[in-house]
Amino acid sequence: MPTLRALVYQTLVSGSPQTIPRCDRYLRLIDPAPRVWFHALVGFDVADAVHHDRRRFLRTCALTIASAQLGVFCRLRAAGASASPAAAVAEAGRVQANQRVPRELAAIANAPEWLNSPRLTASDLAGKVVLVDFWTYTCINWLRTLPYIRAWAHKYQQGLVVIGVHTPEFPFERNLDNVRRSVQQIRIGYPVVIDNDYAIWRAFNNRYWPAVYLLDGRGRVRHRQFGEGEYAASERAVQRLLREVGATTGVNDGVVSVDGSGFEAAADWNNLRSPETYVGFDRTENFASQDAARLDQRRTYRAPSRLALNQWSLAGDWTMGKAVAVLNKASGQILFRFHARDVHLVMGPSRPERPVPFRVTIDGQAPGAAHGLDVDEGGNGMVRDQRLYQLVRQSQPIVDRTFAIDFVDAGVEAFAFTFG
Repeated sequence: MPTLRALVYQTLVSGSPQTIPRCDRYLRLIDPAPRVWFHALVGFDVADAVHHDRRRFLRTCALTIASAQLGVFCRLRAAGASASPAAAVAEAGRVQANQRVPRELAAIANAPEWLNSPRLTASDLAGKVVLVDFWTYTCINWLRTLPYIRAWAHKYQQGLVVIGVHTPEFPFERNLDNVRRSVQQIRIGYPVVIDNDYAIWRAFNNRYWPAVYLLDGRGRVRHRQFGEGEYAASERAVQRLLREVGATTGVNDGVVSVDGSGFEAAADWNNLRSPETYVGFDRTENFASQDAARLDQRRTYRAPSRLALNQWSLAGDWTMGKAVAVLNKASGQILFRFHARDVHLVMGPSRPERPVPFRVTIDGQAPGAAHGLDVDEGGNGMVRDQRLYQLVRQSQPIVDRTFAIDFVDAGVEAFAFTFG
């Protein structure tokens, strides 16, 4: 099959009446977008093209097509270069190649579902600096970066486009109602795209939550930040790219200062010695119940008399699936020996209409002032939604402690512990 460049060249030098229909068929097959401007510039029904003497018209029309779409002809003339057909076509090919939409930007534009914004196309984003933030709503590491993303979206609103890409980790995070509720609860005002099929994740070759990518005015990735931290470096990269595109409102050498609260408070890194721990069979570590874990088998687990640091156990009638542990009967318990300021647990009810009450203890006592956002001083709470729950936030001194959560009723699903 001849290339578009070859077809336009034939149009330029030969004036053959078959070239317009051939160009039209080629565009219909490989790329319908240029076909629109082709028809507009030709200015008549392509099917009628073969019925007219077009030799002189075709020479003019093809040059007009190249110059109108790409600005090639005018630039050549302005530069004093020969505006020969061959030169125009060669320059058109080079510019067209440079103007292809990068796969990262194309994947965002093709996202099937947008929140907080109508769909933004590649054309909408052309010439702008775009911050792409990969997140999933139960990720504590991402929640602690959110104050900075919000602050940048506000400070640089004249030139920066912030887009959150919600790529789910757990099955329930694919539920659009869950994501919508989370967007509202945690006050996200910038556009969010739903990436349930991981198409955008793959286009960026991403591997992390959170991950920030900065795209320049041509859609090229110019900066990456994986995980928490390096906020000043990321903001200075934003400033640099905004200057490149001439969007200087609010751009200076200063960087934002934020003070997150609740889930968004920065971790106490000096006292954080407990890692993220999955409760599901496939990815769990340091499981210490007296009974060995069994995949997809209903079992009665017994807690050991003592847990070492970062060991955890189940007690009661549980089924441990690949990604989740499900309580089958009332009076179930999860224990964890931890060293951190905060304890979080991703969990939810098996049936949304049946919330599950629970009670938290630390070293066998009610948490008191060390209770988290989702627990009162007596340690009482309720599992109502599928989300991240903050169960403990203690003050100094931070030492090894044993956390326990007792569920009064059956039907809770537990996914992962995180700490802060």
